[in-house]
Amino acid sequence: MLRYLFILLTAVSLSACVDRSVSETVPDALRVGTPETVFAATSRAREADGSYGYRRAETLRFLEMTVSIPPGRTPGTLKFSYANPNPAKQFVLADVTEFSGPQDLGGRLRGVEDVTVFVHGYNATQTETAFRAAQLAHDIGIPGSILIYSWPSQARGAGYAYDLDSMLFARDGLERTVRELKSMGVKHVNIVAHSMGGALTMEMMRQAELRQPGWSRKNIEGVILISPDLDVDLFRTQMNSIKNPPDPFVVMVSQKDKVLNISARLRGTADSKRLGNIDSVEQLADYPISVIDTTAFNSDAGSSHFVAATSPALLSILSSVRRVNRTFGRDRPGIDGLVPPSERSPDGATEIVLTETGQAQVSAP
Repeated sequence: MLRYLFILLTAVSLSACVDRSVSETVPDALRVGTPETVFAATSRAREADGSYGYRRAETLRFLEMTVSIPPGRTPGTLKFSYANPNPAKQFVLADVTEFSGPQDLGGRLRGVEDVTVFVHGYNATQTETAFRAAQLAHDIGIPGSILIYSWPSQARGAGYAYDLDSMLFARDGLERTVRELKSMGVKHVNIVAHSMGGALTMEMMRQAELRQPGWSRKNIEGVILISPDLDVDLFRTQMNSIKNPPDPFVVMVSQKDKVLNISARLRGTADSKRLGNIDSVEQLADYPISVIDTTAFNSDAGSSHFVAATSPALLSILSSVRRVNRTFGRDRPGIDGLVPPSERSPDGATEIVLTETGQAQVSAP
């Protein structure tokens, strides 16, 4: 067990030698790079120097960030530096605007119909999350605007226990973020969550459902959980509380996810599986969800724990699907471009195994 803990800490703490809370803002980066606007709602406390670190805040703050994306990069790659960034080769934070409240964010989103909320996972800073959101939005062409929900991760390899508590602490803030967006007139709020962010998303929907049955389906257009670091039995109880989840509801998995393999062993899970690396949808047969297996793209992915964002081949497929959907007037997250509704189970789980050629093999338990 100690061996697995050592491997996990080593795998996620390679940046421990630098101060990851400090991010240089370089307005001139936009002379070289392509701008991508990323909005933010954060439950991190604002520090005296203006940064947002790991301390927890009782109230939400809202921001607008401009990220400069370097030219000539390969889709799926994300290079950045905490000091002296090079905009010709790296993602750079070009501007940060702090709003006085949600009304300012509402003014910026006036007329925007689609907002995708990106929820980060364990061991992440606010700026790193903004870079990842910008990369996804740029490489896939996510419609509308993108907003990160930045919850108070300690952003340390040894901070897993702290992040677990912070994830639970952050449930109210994520729910309020969705409510604020809907009150601003945003028609379609979609959630894309990675790793521990998937657990946060499920906990948020569960608590909202207990207070107001049907809330999730009414307020959230679609949910995509990428490599969720979540116990399968816990996921089942959450789904039982939600009952009528948003549609589409997609879980993206990879059986070669090294981080989730270690996470499962640390928890003493008998079959060493988390939701994000399951090899069968049998336990999920009762739920109207789509499970997309991306294992075939692990070889060219920069991270086995984030294949959907770091595999150039898979990103190319997802981008193509998006372009097809846009051509036919379907510009919201969905899987119709991969698998027609007629081929998916209307009442239970559908397993979709993507091959390297972009074909989808469909089955249901």
